[in-house]
Amino acid sequence: MYTQERTVMSNLVVGGPVAVNSYDNAIVAALIENRPVMLIHAFNGGYLRPVELKEDSHDKGVKLATALDPATKDAQGHLWHITPGGFFGQRPLYFIESAAGQVPPVPAPAAPAAGTGTADTGRGDDGVPKPKRRRISVHQEAPKTTADIVQLGLPDKVGDKWRGKNGAIEDTQLWVVTVTPWGGITFVPITHPDAILGFKDHAVTADAEVRLTYNWGGDFTGTVINTFYPRLPNEWNVPYHHVFT
Repeated sequence: MYTQERTVMSNLVVGGPVAVNSYDNAIVAALIENRPVMLIHAFNGGYLRPVELKEDSHDKGVKLATALDPATKDAQGHLWHITPGGFFGQRPLYFIESAAGQVPPVPAPAAPAAGTGTADTGRGDDGVPKPKRRRISVHQEAPKTTADIVQLGLPDKVGDKWRGKNGAIEDTQLWVVTVTPWGGITFVPITHPDAILGFKDHAVTADAEVRLTYNWGGDFTGTVINTFYPRLPNEWNVPYHHVFT
């Protein structure tokens, strides 16, 4: 269903009417270079962070924070990788991966002892490298009222209902990322194109719980309440542009 081809694109249009131009360094860094960025909300300037920073947490969610404390910064809880995940037709898909709690690299495998099988090379049975970062996953039945909570975890460690159906565990972790006319980006899960990444009760406040909500915007662009501005780590204190400034 999804292809894994990669295309070098110097001027990328991500699902929407606005091209990503070279002057918007943070969007280019996030979507093309896969560099870690902060995801700053358009309303109050808060940023997304995991509820739990530790790498062994796979069933907790994501929230909005308005202050960057030292513990979060040291753990890289303020940073995200928007990682290419293939294509759906001509539309690129992405994973939203936390830089906090990243699984350390697997050491170079030693030759296995006789009769002990093969060493762990950090790859799955199909030869594809295993994910190293926890990803935002959506519930199979979201955005129903009790099923709209996201989980942040490795694909094979999130709850059963946060994994794709029919053995395609990545379905619930793939997102359409759209560059909006107002200069931010939005996230629509490929399993629920009528939903969009937002907040519980549509409340954009400190510690607001990230959830899937029905998309009031009606298309992949969504509305300003669903909009985030990627920012490089050194730009945390730099004023960002949005429709309310």
